[in-house]
Amino acid sequence: MFFQRFNQSTIRTRLTTWYILLLGCTLVVFDTYLYIQLKHSLLGQLDTALQVAASETFTEVIQVDGHPTLKIKQQSETITRKLTNAGFSVRLVSPQGEIWDGIGSYKTIPPMMPVKMGYTSVTEYGKIWRVYTQPLSLSSTAGWLQVAQSLDPISEASEHLLTLMLLSFPLILLIAACGGLFLADQALRPIDRIIRTAQAIGPNDFTQRIGDQGSTDEVGRLAVTLDGMLDRLQAAFEHERRFTADASHELRTPLTVIKGRLGVTLSRERTPEEYHHTLQELQREVDRLIRLANGLLFLTRLDQSESEYQWTLTHVDLSELLEVLIEQIQLLAADKNITICASIKPFLYITGNSDHLTSLFLNLLDNAIKYTSPEGKISVETYRESEYVKVTITNTGKVIAAEHLPHLFERFYRAESDRSRYTGGSGLGLAIAHEIVRLHGGKIYVTSNPHQFTTFTVELPF
Repeated sequence: MFFQRFNQSTIRTRLTTWYILLLGCTLVVFDTYLYIQLKHSLLGQLDTALQVAASETFTEVIQVDGHPTLKIKQQSETITRKLTNAGFSVRLVSPQGEIWDGIGSYKTIPPMMPVKMGYTSVTEYGKIWRVYTQPLSLSSTAGWLQVAQSLDPISEASEHLLTLMLLSFPLILLIAACGGLFLADQALRPIDRIIRTAQAIGPNDFTQRIGDQGSTDEVGRLAVTLDGMLDRLQAAFEHERRFTADASHELRTPLTVIKGRLGVTLSRERTPEEYHHTLQELQREVDRLIRLANGLLFLTRLDQSESEYQWTLTHVDLSELLEVLIEQIQLLAADKNITICASIKPFLYITGNSDHLTSLFLNLLDNAIKYTSPEGKISVETYRESEYVKVTITNTGKVIAAEHLPHLFERFYRAESDRSRYTGGSGLGLAIAHEIVRLHGGKIYVTSNPHQFTTFTVELPF
């Protein structure tokens, strides 16, 4: 199952493959560097040993019969034995290449013509010698002191290291591949859970969640982000379901009334007055349908144009706009003997959409008139507070229960289920007001107290 996931998962394959390639390149570079450094270090140690051996041997060189030779005594025998056991070969060579004397296997060292001072590598019959040459200056006789050692030990050590590297290279890559595959599987396991969760989500089930409570790495944050997105999608779909159900209900009610009224009217012959009365009732229901359709269309346009809303904002004189609206609404208020008191400060300029602001305050004023008792009072006041312009619309009338206040701005929500039959409302006015305020970056809220005062407060930024 583990390797099956590896074969089927492109991301796991890529991660493991790139990991192996990177590790392989790193091993090649590191092994090459290590091999070269080892040979260089061993050769450097050998050169130092050759120089030390030459210095020790030089003190034992004497001149006999007109040419240099190595003196024989107990101390020199000790030096000779030590050099021989260490694999060194020493010889004294004339300027013409004639060997005068030597220690160890000096006769097997290939001849060097011309003789050069310093370190030299000499090859003969496939065997490599490292030779250190320094001049001899004994009275009038000139010559060379040469100390040599075979490079076979260094070659054997280098070849052994190279063999170990070549044998361990595929083994290391195999272990790294298994380890990389395991780590990739562990790291990507939450992705599998995310995929399974996404596959389990259907059009009628948005309750599935990833529920990752473990790591806070990128995958963990992705899981938390997706859970938050699913919460928002579920809320949006539930909102759309409620909206569709409420809209269907609101449309069905006037249509049912129209259908029933027509059926009753057509059940028998009616007088002209009865027909006229029926047509008036049908007209009221049609007006209600038109208001409902206009409200739905307005909300839809607000939702669709939200991303482009900032481009439609201009400087609006809110004081003048409110004064004009109050003057227009006076006629409706006069029919119920309602008094409108306005206290509007001049020159209240804000950035907004004048058409939408007109709809906002017309909805609030119309709502206040509908639910204010005859002989009642409506007050409109404006304030300037720090970064906001505050507008309050207060009306007398029936108190709104506290449990209804948080829901008043929801679409089709009604504190009284049958209030629209008498007021002609569609249940969208306050929802439209809320959306307009939100798009302007402001706030709207309502309070209602036992003294029969209900106040709607709108805060809009400058």
